[in-house]
Amino acid sequence: MKRLRGNLVSACVTAALTCSGAAFANTELLKMQQNPNDWVMPNGNYSSTRFSELDQINASNVKDLKVAWTFSTGVLRGHEGGPLVIGDTMYIHTPFPNKVFALDLKDDGKIIWKYEPRQDPSVIPVMCCDTVNRGVAYGDGKIFLSQADTTLVALDAKTGKKLWDVTNGDPSKGATSTAAPMVVKDKVYVGISGGEFGVRGHLTAYNIKDGSMAWRAWSMGPDSEILVDPQKTTHLGKAVGKDSGLNTWQGDQWKIGGGATWGWYSYDPDLNLVYYGSGNPSTWNPSQRPGDNRWSMTIFARDADTGMAKWVYQMTPHDEWDYDGINEMILVDKEINGQKRKALVHFDRNGFGYTMDRESGELLVAEKYDPAVNWATHVDMETGRPQVVAQYSTEQNGEDVNTTGVCPAALGTKDQQPASYSPRTGLFYVPTNHVCMDYEPFKVSYTAGQPYVGATLSMYPAPGGDHLGNFIAWDADKGKIVWSNPERFSVWSGALATAGDVVFYGTLEGYLKAVDAKTGKELYKFKTPSGIIGNVNTYMHDGKQYVAVLSGLGGWAGIGMAAGLTDPTAGLGAVGAYASLSDYTQLGGQLTVFELPN
Repeated sequence: MKRLRGNLVSACVTAALTCSGAAFANTELLKMQQNPNDWVMPNGNYSSTRFSELDQINASNVKDLKVAWTFSTGVLRGHEGGPLVIGDTMYIHTPFPNKVFALDLKDDGKIIWKYEPRQDPSVIPVMCCDTVNRGVAYGDGKIFLSQADTTLVALDAKTGKKLWDVTNGDPSKGATSTAAPMVVKDKVYVGISGGEFGVRGHLTAYNIKDGSMAWRAWSMGPDSEILVDPQKTTHLGKAVGKDSGLNTWQGDQWKIGGGATWGWYSYDPDLNLVYYGSGNPSTWNPSQRPGDNRWSMTIFARDADTGMAKWVYQMTPHDEWDYDGINEMILVDKEINGQKRKALVHFDRNGFGYTMDRESGELLVAEKYDPAVNWATHVDMETGRPQVVAQYSTEQNGEDVNTTGVCPAALGTKDQQPASYSPRTGLFYVPTNHVCMDYEPFKVSYTAGQPYVGATLSMYPAPGGDHLGNFIAWDADKGKIVWSNPERFSVWSGALATAGDVVFYGTLEGYLKAVDAKTGKELYKFKTPSGIIGNVNTYMHDGKQYVAVLSGLGGWAGIGMAAGLTDPTAGLGAVGAYASLSDYTQLGGQLTVFELPN
């Protein structure tokens, strides 16, 4: 009966690919995400749980996995994100130049169509941390791609024909795009990168029919531009008040304030709210931008139709360490402190794991998910403010002073690599960095299109060992680590949890690993041709479950090899920290698909 139900859903999906119109788009993805045979969104579903109900591959037989087929993308540098699977078709993407392939699952990945945009290579130098792209989105018979040059493209899912495109930012001023779009109802949402160039962040909704703009919500600025109601929009239960996006900035600094939106987006259809985070304020030198710098470093809950913010929460006011708040928002319904809650769980770059009420914005839990985190002692649960340790404050230590031993480093206890959640165990599975840094801010002037960083960094393993990463299981109710597996390098791959009680992730050396969801015991590993910074996905085709992952070293952790950098402080400190990666892997661009033996 389970197989039949899946086949019926697949039949509906096949029909969806031949239909068009916003009316159908309103409901199709709500239905499609319920089919475990497919993988229809970058993070699997609107809740971003990255959980699959497939259980053909389980803790008992995962050791028998073998390679089913492979596909070369023909592109080097960092391959973040992962494939979509809809019926008999898999859609994969690449870093710059942002190729998209539609592959035939009935024929071991034969190419159905290929889209290869022509982009000005001048966009490459203004991409902060490699030329990555985190994936495509599906909706209304279209595949949506946000190119590096900020062009949002709608492609016919069956033919690859370009249906429309729209420009979302200006690369000449440092704006680029690395995020995967998200489709909700009749709109497609996309953010912007460029906080290191003084770009003011925004989330923009475009109509999927023709690409016309529906609304744009800026991260900071006047109330009318950031789409807040001074009396109705709340921060920890209190109205934000008039000019909240202006009055914690000095002068016009907000116009180049950062708060980029290059991470992940989630959606609650019952509340009709879209959730996402904003990034660091510009510049990295905190003395040049006094105040809390709202609403950088903030979780937003916005009305999906209008963009109006219902609530906000700023995690790191006046960020002094580049702790971008863009990581995924995982939406789960859980009992917390004896009360059932519509929860939002967020693992921030700053090293704190947050559990919030996603309806009201109430802060429920805020605890460190790496014991090495030292820049703050704790988060005040009434004010929501982290209690900063003076020794590790780059603001208090001052400009041109090297603040040493700050944990985590700027790349955070976790960067964009998304965690997963299993309703079977009630645990979150989190790929983490175990990295600290020295951070020296300096005065920098703003010039449009030029780096606006204002800090020099070096990075190294956290005290007490030489490993740069951990893969952990997290109890979001209690704010506690349940188990932790050390990894030689940061875990820069998105995790996947399944009903087979297996959790998958990739390593920078190139291993696909499978561990027991309850204990963390390693059950399987296979070394792919290049380091994995992509996100592991699973799907079922013709009655057989497959696991798929993109390998291709790069991203912030692999920027040294990807861009040919050798100065240890280059790549904002990452080159030195990950210098030994070249002993274990090389550049590549390959999809590897795994299966159980027949």
